[in-house]
Amino acid sequence: MTKPVRFEGVFPILATPFHEDESLDLPSLTRLVRFMADLGVDGVTVLGVLGESNRMIDAEREQVIKTAIAAAGDCPVIVGTSHSGTLAAIKLSQMAQALGASAVMVSPQQEPIPNEQRVFEYYQRIATEVALPLVVQDHPPSSQVHMSVGLLLRLIQDIPSIACVKAEAAPTLGKISALIEGMKLRRVPLLTALGALYGGFELERGASGFNTGFAFPEILARMVQLARAGQIDQAHQLYQRLLPLIVFEQQPGTAIRKELLRLRGLITSNRVRHPGASIDNATSNQLRALLQRVLPGADISKPVAI
Repeated sequence: MTKPVRFEGVFPILATPFHEDESLDLPSLTRLVRFMADLGVDGVTVLGVLGESNRMIDAEREQVIKTAIAAAGDCPVIVGTSHSGTLAAIKLSQMAQALGASAVMVSPQQEPIPNEQRVFEYYQRIATEVALPLVVQDHPPSSQVHMSVGLLLRLIQDIPSIACVKAEAAPTLGKISALIEGMKLRRVPLLTALGALYGGFELERGASGFNTGFAFPEILARMVQLARAGQIDQAHQLYQRLLPLIVFEQQPGTAIRKELLRLRGLITSNRVRHPGASIDNATSNQLRALLQRVLPGADISKPVAI
């Protein structure tokens, strides 16, 4: 049964755990999802960029979705269903819907000649064939598509099932402000991402929360709580304390984040599927030292309170 979802708060993007031979590690995925749900996050997202969805076949995607939904309990599960073909994106979204997903997250697809009308049609056709809420992912580094504010406002206005925009097109601050200002007739939440790299500033601009893979979502939840209470200075203080870890973790690739999840005891292996690279020893040692500076004495296998 589909669980209702409000796109405000914290929605961790989850890594997909693999064994050392690069096969799916579903017990680790169950543990990871359960940990996040027990934290009280507002939802989780699987099969995003961090989830290495582009390195999986459809049968594996189905296993990931089934496992995540079974482990999530009452926590909504959002499924990434982006594909370079519109029909394929529809079929992946319908599969997620049939398996009990609460929403799907879709990014636009690059074409040889950029065409915003084609991007609009991509979302329109998916919305016509899928009953779930849609999250529009605006992340040019992965999609190679730059969506204008005007296009995003048109999508929000003309496609009722678009329920959220994942706003991670840098520079994010001006675009978040422009979207909030432009949503005159219909408003949807804007969730920030990029590993919370600009998170304190984005909350200040009006972002509704986080949809990102930062390995300590409980700290992001505290930032959101402070911002909602009008305590933006306190939210910034927390953000600044964590910023060295946020910056280090946000380096390209998924290796550092997977190692953090392993150190937290949530996944067994930090393996990244080839051609992606797993973490090297020097970076791993530097990460451990950084954790001791930022979170001295913390048992990171348990929820971290600051």
